[in-house]
Amino acid sequence: MDKEEIIKYCLTLEDTFKDCPFPDDFESVTMKHCKNKKWFALIMNVNNKLYLNVKTDPNYSDILRNTYDYIIPAYHMNKEHWNTIIIDGKVDKVLVKELIKESYKLTK
Repeated sequence: MDKEEIIKYCLTLEDTFKDCPFPDDFESVTMKHCKNKKWFALIMNVNNKLYLNVKTDPNYSDILRNTYDYIIPAYHMNKEHWNTIIIDGKVDKVLVKELIKESYKLTK
């Protein structure tokens, strides 16, 4: 799974768009709802690694972090409600899509 595949999947969700939220940073991308403009995903490169931040139910966050070594407390976001998925060769694509969809629902 790569950045373009993540963006493509996010855009399949109803009424969403891609945005570059940070001035002078054209690599980081937020995926937002058209109506409320809330983020449901943040995609960025950190130390040459692809990071995907998604919102999760706080009760589920610890389970995810303890189960998958590529899911960590969110990079530069509220660590209670957001997780970072380090996108690498071992990431479970089905799980990533499920977590994106859950984040989409939680931010709607």
